[in-house]
Amino acid sequence: MDNKSLASSRTRARETNWQAFFAGFLRNPQEVGSVIPSSRFLEQRILDAADLTEARLVVELGPGTGGTTQAILSSLPGDAKLLTIDMSNEFIDLLNENISDSRLINHLGSAADLSRILKEYNLSAPDAVISGIPFSTMPKEVGANVVKAVREELREKGRFVAYQFRGEVATITRPFMGEPVSSTEWRNVPPMRVYCWKKAVTNSQTSN
Repeated sequence: MDNKSLASSRTRARETNWQAFFAGFLRNPQEVGSVIPSSRFLEQRILDAADLTEARLVVELGPGTGGTTQAILSSLPGDAKLLTIDMSNEFIDLLNENISDSRLINHLGSAADLSRILKEYNLSAPDAVISGIPFSTMPKEVGANVVKAVREELREKGRFVAYQFRGEVATITRPFMGEPVSSTEWRNVPPMRVYCWKKAVTNSQTSN
């Protein structure tokens, strides 16, 4: 799919899927982070934080109705892959119906099972993990398991980007990945905080 087609598809998704997003929020408010999809300003801030220009594999946790998914695809190289993971049948069905892109893999399941899911699709370590799942509404133990899975599977120097309207994700992630770089996108309803962590390089060499 070329950039013009992707842009048109993103516009259609933003115009038509907000109702499905709101319905999903009403059904499962603990799994959906907002009542409406992300604005294009928030999408761009997420892309800037993730720095996908040379990415080979990106994982999106909680893609919702696909607005951010479309934005990620528009920024990925032609031979890259995007794996989305969501616990909502409705959202996964929407992605499968609305986005036709050979680079996209949609998986119904839990973000905490990231290691197993990557193996299932024979995928290597992701260059970036982008998360819209609401850490503020999930049990802290579950949130910690998600973060540990992300840290374990993310490649060295890879980025974990989470967009949230509350700050629990920073509290949960800090013990595993340190302090984030963060910024606020006010041109979104509600305003969203974008957090970014970069996985440290492990020095595996031992001194003689």
